[in-house]
Amino acid sequence: MITADALYLALIAIALVVDHFVLWQTFLRRSQADPACARLWLWSAWMILLWILAAAGIALWLFKARAFESLRFIIPHGWQLWIAIVLILALTIHYARTALRIARIESGKRVKIANPDMARLSPRTQSEMAWWVALSLSAGFCEEFIFRGYLIWVFQGVIGWWGAAAISVVLFAIAHAYQGAKGILATGVLGFLFTLVVLISGSLWPAMALHALIDIGEGLIACLALQRVDSESRTAPP
Repeated sequence: MITADALYLALIAIALVVDHFVLWQTFLRRSQADPACARLWLWSAWMILLWILAAAGIALWLFKARAFESLRFIIPHGWQLWIAIVLILALTIHYARTALRIARIESGKRVKIANPDMARLSPRTQSEMAWWVALSLSAGFCEEFIFRGYLIWVFQGVIGWWGAAAISVVLFAIAHAYQGAKGILATGVLGFLFTLVVLISGSLWPAMALHALIDIGEGLIACLALQRVDSESRTAPP
């Protein structure tokens, strides 16, 4: 008999396939004609897909009358809460300092883009940045619910917590295969760090906040850098 959890796992697998082979490939084709519209289309599609998966998981939990505490949907207290606060503040300061450093770069000095292949995916205007923030918040909540919450919960009864955590990290990295080999490795490292945050804090909420903050920060840095590059290209002599 097919269980509800098996169906939900199948839904997650289908979403990963659709993301890589349909959404991303469609984005690549659309970006050749209109990069800005292609970005908004992809971000919208990603948000819809993420919230469908999260809503389905929450509905499954309610249908099964399971305690959300088993997914670590609890607010940390004491030293665990303070560790989460310190990490969030440290990341915020890091991205604020980086943004100021880019803004203060003297005119004429070239800005280097760390990953040119991902530049077409990054926001370039204030309106695009607003969309990126919405996407980052969606990814922070939904991806942590799926990867650090549900997947660890569903596999830990079979292969233990650490085995389940390893599977979630691998799947999290695979879900970002569109970023290339380096992106997969970097995402895997981030997934491992998010897993440690969940383990140390005993809660999904700090990992959700850190995940969203990292996505927002990286998008902001890319946006500022790309604006400088675009400005330099427009003012450069023919």
